[in-house]
Amino acid sequence: MRFRLSYFAFLLAGPAAAEGVQIVNPYAAGSTTDLLARALAPGMQQRLGAPVVVVNRDGAAGGIGTASVARAAPDGTTLLFAPAYVLTVLPTVRPNGGYGAESLIPLCQTFENAMVLAVRADSPWHGLGDLVAAAKAAPGGIRYGHQGIASIPHLAALEFADRAAIQWQDVPYRGEPAVATELLAGRIEAAALVAGSMNGRPELRALAIFAPARHPLLADVATAKEQGFDMAPASFGGLFAPAGLPLAERDRLAAACLAAGGEPAYAEAARRGFQPTEYLAGPGPFTARIARDTAEKARLLQRIELPK
Repeated sequence: MRFRLSYFAFLLAGPAAAEGVQIVNPYAAGSTTDLLARALAPGMQQRLGAPVVVVNRDGAAGGIGTASVARAAPDGTTLLFAPAYVLTVLPTVRPNGGYGAESLIPLCQTFENAMVLAVRADSPWHGLGDLVAAAKAAPGGIRYGHQGIASIPHLAALEFADRAAIQWQDVPYRGEPAVATELLAGRIEAAALVAGSMNGRPELRALAIFAPARHPLLADVATAKEQGFDMAPASFGGLFAPAGLPLAERDRLAAACLAAGGEPAYAEAARRGFQPTEYLAGPGPFTARIARDTAEKARLLQRIELPK
């Protein structure tokens, strides 16, 4: 995705420029989204001509911070930096979370995290074909871990099982570090992980990456499509605003976001965060992608028993 950002230059004056902007990250300080939000803020501040600060309001899997932005005035001074998950999944998983999927509007996609299926480095499986053959030989006998019920890695594994026509046992954990620990201990045979979790982990082997193309930092890992499974579920996201934001203000903020996201400083933070080569999208493509993802996630969510 490439943009002629000069087209937007005339838009960068408005209420947000006059009053400053608070970007809410609904996860803890030091998280991937936090680091990316803080890398984006200086570039936006330069273009808006007013302070842009990042505030952490974590809790409820991102729901607390998201709800706070959904309740904010739609004037461009309070924004959300989060995965699309907070709109495509959380309103279903937590229907009493204080907001709905229509409560926020997408401004600018700024990141995308691919998923992988991983095993221990000493596993006899070297690709999806090996895993599928083993699963079909012993239906329900393979255990795979993920970071929690209805998480993106969990939903990615469900989609793969549908495409591969296999049955296996899912084992939820609280966070990816626990998943990797249990995989290495041999208490599960496979794991659905965010691709960045493979960084610096030679004791793990990725059987496939769910992405449109191979990742430059995992160049030897074939995509699922290359192995016969045309799917690429991802955790993507970026900047959102409260619903009701005037169109002109949306365009101003989107322009600042796209320009800041294209700067070398943000590109380096994205590279360190295991982002793909192309991670930026404007409000139109971002909105359309969220709509497609919502429909797909709704289908998968019908298959699982959601936590009470």
